[in-house]
Amino acid sequence: MTAESSERAEHAGTGASYAAAGVDIEAGDRAVELMKEWVKKTRRPEVLGGLGGFAGLFDASALKRYERPLLASATDGVGTKVDLARMMGVYDSIGHDLVGMVVDDLVVCGAEPLFMTDYICVGKVHPERVAAIVKGIAEGCVLAGCALVGGETAEHPGLLGEDDFDVAGAGTGVVEADRLLGADRIRTGDAVIAMASSGLHSNGYSLVRHVLFERAKMSLDQQVEEFGRTLGEELLEPTKIYSLDCLALTRTTEVHAFSHVTGGGLANNLARVIPDSLHAVVDRSTWTPGAVFDLVGTAGDVERLELEKTLNMGVGMIAVVPEESVDVALATLADRGVDAWVAGEITERGEHTTGATLTGDYAN
Repeated sequence: MTAESSERAEHAGTGASYAAAGVDIEAGDRAVELMKEWVKKTRRPEVLGGLGGFAGLFDASALKRYERPLLASATDGVGTKVDLARMMGVYDSIGHDLVGMVVDDLVVCGAEPLFMTDYICVGKVHPERVAAIVKGIAEGCVLAGCALVGGETAEHPGLLGEDDFDVAGAGTGVVEADRLLGADRIRTGDAVIAMASSGLHSNGYSLVRHVLFERAKMSLDQQVEEFGRTLGEELLEPTKIYSLDCLALTRTTEVHAFSHVTGGGLANNLARVIPDSLHAVVDRSTWTPGAVFDLVGTAGDVERLELEKTLNMGVGMIAVVPEESVDVALATLADRGVDAWVAGEITERGEHTTGATLTGDYAN
């Protein structure tokens, strides 16, 4: 061995490496192996190949049954709710939130969700945690009837703490062009049907965390009598996924539009699907918001209008249907276990400057 080669051997293994920089490729590989069984549960017949390729494949020849298929796409995340999941060490429910945020945006136009991809960013790959997140995403995809065709797990040491993570996702759906839903279908006299939310869903958590933890000094493990469980358990309640329920409505009766109630609240999101000449009037007295909304309002001394433009206030999805479709729509939703009611109607715009207004007071 020459002196040069001897020196190289002496210093072998002491140079910089990906692992030394904080990225554990082996842990990432183990995470992939752990998540495979969950991704497999979301498989649709149009999906080709398995997990681990560079791209997910979906057989587009399945769209030949459409006369004029329109592809719809949506992307979203879960926001600061992920920090509560981290603090509680609960990782499998946050995936439901991600799927709900994406697929229920797709179904607003009448599109059937076909497939999703996810992006999980972590400070350090803990394979079991990553697999638990993907498990939740896969379970959400099953509830939505769509496939999880792939995703990415990225390790960002130095930018995120070892236990920190964030999730995002994108979805694709399809709708027949002549069945596209939206503002152009809405007519005066249409009924506004509200579908109950499962809680806060995944919006407004910056306000919620500020009010409950910074102002009210509450803790995640604190028992709350009104909830019948801890504060943390209530705050982590998964987002309700409505896509299959909405699609069932479009098959059983005439639907003019849907509105997914997310950031911005009920009135602002409903206004997005109301034509300029019309107005949606929603009567607060037709429902009682859940206890969590009252707690946030009371603990933070938050004005009602501020709550309503931040939180869903107990309504996660809206369907706008002709008056003659109301009975069938409500019966369909009831059969599917969805709590729904007529919350308002469509009128002429008149002097209203916005597309939707909440009137009256909430029922006690």
